[in-house]
Amino acid sequence: MNVESSMCASSGKKLTWDQLDWPRHQRQVRRLQARIVKATQEGRWGKVKTLQWLLTHSFSGKALAVKRVTENQGKRTPGVDRIIWKTPKAKLKAIETLTCRGYRPQPLRRVYIPKANGKQRPLGIPTMKDRAMQALYLLALEPVAETTAAPNSYGFRPKRSTADAIEQCFNALSGKSDAEWVLEGDIKGCFDHISHDWMLQNIRMDKRILQKWLKSGYMDKRTLYPTEAGTPQGGIISPTLANLTLDGMEAMLTQHFSKMRKVDGKRARLKVNMVRYADDFIITGGSKELLEMEVRPLVEQFLKERGLVLSPEKTCITHIETGFDFLGQNIRKYDGKMLIKPSKKNVKAFLDKVRGTIRANKSASQVNLIGLLNPVIRGWANYHRHIVASQAFGRADFEIWRRLWQWAKRRHPGIFCRWVRKRYFHHMGKSAWTFAAPTNGRTTDGEPVWLKLACARNTRLRRHIKIRSDANPFDPRWSQYFSEGEFWRIFGITRRAAGITPL
Repeated sequence: MNVESSMCASSGKKLTWDQLDWPRHQRQVRRLQARIVKATQEGRWGKVKTLQWLLTHSFSGKALAVKRVTENQGKRTPGVDRIIWKTPKAKLKAIETLTCRGYRPQPLRRVYIPKANGKQRPLGIPTMKDRAMQALYLLALEPVAETTAAPNSYGFRPKRSTADAIEQCFNALSGKSDAEWVLEGDIKGCFDHISHDWMLQNIRMDKRILQKWLKSGYMDKRTLYPTEAGTPQGGIISPTLANLTLDGMEAMLTQHFSKMRKVDGKRARLKVNMVRYADDFIITGGSKELLEMEVRPLVEQFLKERGLVLSPEKTCITHIETGFDFLGQNIRKYDGKMLIKPSKKNVKAFLDKVRGTIRANKSASQVNLIGLLNPVIRGWANYHRHIVASQAFGRADFEIWRRLWQWAKRRHPGIFCRWVRKRYFHHMGKSAWTFAAPTNGRTTDGEPVWLKLACARNTRLRRHIKIRSDANPFDPRWSQYFSEGEFWRIFGITRRAAGITPL
């Protein structure tokens, strides 16, 4: 179906952006993605290439690509051309510009964001058109990436989260006979140093388009710099390219350490397991010597072929009784019992953010301050709701209350504390110190609607149910699992307990 026929109604009039049949376009793209998955599973790479061509040249794929880049968080962030697509007319016109013939991406706009260690992370911001082209080709590449992905890779993949990675860590380390040593791995400048030659030889997508993106360069302070390696952080397709680059590591370790060996005259498992989230990963092992003398050299050789190296500062080997931090949470055994808690660094960063928000809004109204704090508190509490977090939640709530009490007293110097408490803190439910304020809204009884500060300790803690390692959201055979599985995972019920037989 060509662009003109897709954009015209039965009356012959040209459709507007709001009149596009999005469910139909979504179904057409999903149908092609399912065929790509099947061809990938059968190893028919010629058919994969043909189906990818059909998807990237379809009106449905182009429309969904434009829709994605004009509705995500970066929709107001321009590239070097300072152009953004805001109006429906501009969005509709943008669909027609997504063609590979004569396509030349513009340089990236280099920006810097602060890191936790005080350094700055460089980001490359493509133009809107380049972002849309990346989103279009990602629609064709992602089914291949999901079909060939490592079982225990969880970063930047659909339907997977950090909670899945943490739960896999628990599965690999919690048992009495499980591994006791952990290699904490971190790749130095992963996105900036991936070999272009390796990606062009091994990534299953249009090589000409990929090469243009990799060699587009970037603009920093009005100076053009070439890009000889890496894929830019900030590009829509970059996380998937990084995952495809690192996916073979787990298979390599599994093949090398699958057999049992004799230890002290007895056959023993080597207990080598890998959990990876983007470029952060851990590898478990039965002994420190195994990880130091065998596993680490294999990993370094694997990364060297792709132009990458391990970060000396962040890569170390730790005993499980000492514990380690992974994805903002601390994993450690206490007298043989595995407990996963929010890491001290993560709690400190959260409290620093809350304190900074309160400090920056000394003269703000109570309603506005609560509106700024609630998303931060709820987001942090929901992130840690699957682990042992009650103590951390209680401490966080106390620190927040202490800062808010100081904020309230500062606004009324010389006033009795009892009056300040009555003005800003109220008895609601079981709490006598609820930081709340009446809004302009009214209930049906004419009573004012109160806006209350969120409390982390009120967050319900429940065990996360990890996604199955081989689940593929682009494979129609897993559609029932994802449609029903989301319900059971949200409410903390296992599929077996619910009487659902796994696929």
